[in-house]
Amino acid sequence: MDIGPVEYLILGFPGNMFTGQIVPELAKLIDSGLVRIIDLTFITKDADGHVDVVEYDAVEELAAFAGLDAEVGGILTEADVAYAAQELEPNSSAALLIWEDTWAAPFAAAVRNANGVILEGARIPREIIEEAVGALTDALA
Repeated sequence: MDIGPVEYLILGFPGNMFTGQIVPELAKLIDSGLVRIIDLTFITKDADGHVDVVEYDAVEELAAFAGLDAEVGGILTEADVAYAAQELEPNSSAALLIWEDTWAAPFAAAVRNANGVILEGARIPREIIEEAVGALTDALA
């Protein structure tokens, strides 16, 4: 089985203003075969800094996540939760996701078959790309 690149993502929701609005778009990614959710968990940090893991069925806003076609469980550890929580402001929440970029599995297999290895990779923040594209557009105008 060819496995595409696996990524983790920590999404913060300041003030615990999580509405579940991301569920339909995440479902589209899953349903279209672009990603496969490997693990997903939610955490909250109260005003005193106490961190809790929250189950889908414990909070109404998270109920929609139960309907996702996902293989949730077992990968994220207490250390991962602690890592995510350290940057989380008090009275906030976060979703921790691990997903496979299934769209990239054939390319990843080709790289492995060619004896290639990843030397480095990173996600470039949207703000940096917008600035660079804006500067390029201005320069070409």
